[in-house]
Amino acid sequence: MATLSDKKALVLGGSRGIGAAIVERLASEGAVTAFTYNRSAESATDLAGRTHAKAIQADSSDRVAVSQVIAEQGALDILVINAGMSVMGNPLEIAPEDVDRMIDVNVRGPYHAAVDGARQMNEGGRIVIVGSVNGDRMPFAGGAAYALTKSANQGMVRGLARDFGDRGITVNSVQPGPVNTDMNPADGPMKDAMHSFMAIKRHAEPAEIAGMVAYLVGPETSIVTGAQHTIDGGFGA
Repeated sequence: MATLSDKKALVLGGSRGIGAAIVERLASEGAVTAFTYNRSAESATDLAGRTHAKAIQADSSDRVAVSQVIAEQGALDILVINAGMSVMGNPLEIAPEDVDRMIDVNVRGPYHAAVDGARQMNEGGRIVIVGSVNGDRMPFAGGAAYALTKSANQGMVRGLARDFGDRGITVNSVQPGPVNTDMNPADGPMKDAMHSFMAIKRHAEPAEIAGMVAYLVGPETSIVTGAQHTIDGGFGA
């Protein structure tokens, strides 16, 4: 299917895991796609070769660098902000610098990227931020700072949806639960604890998250905006 033919897409944080699945899906539906990566050069090169997408090196915590990448793309139709990081642990022991970097990547970065993207986005464009169900629910100790950043994404999505609505630009969040990636493998040590909270007791696959993103940036969702779209197997139910 080529439902995104002639659309120009940029995925921030697209070389591995969920981001790579999103790049693959958008490219398969006909979008002219570019994506950023930070350290995963080999994965980025492989993905670009398979999808004919353009790989661009940029640190998502560097606002100036990301702003330049967005400016260089020209008028966008689709912006997916997937770059993120997780810092978990006892808040009395976590280094403040680590929390600050997570806030830079998970909150400041997405806000400025969304604004920069909208500034040069075509009418009826789509912005999707990949958040987390932990913005709604943090059922275990050690996740306060991470949950803070994902709750901030929710407020950002609601506000920017109103700011950009007069141009037909939609702004939405996709909120995964556990997803089978290098950072959170389906057979990892936390799987039993995570699955105990879920109605469907398995990790999602990255392609399933990409499917929801593809729906939100597609032709049937021009009225869907300012919303959190949770895909978590009932983790937050």
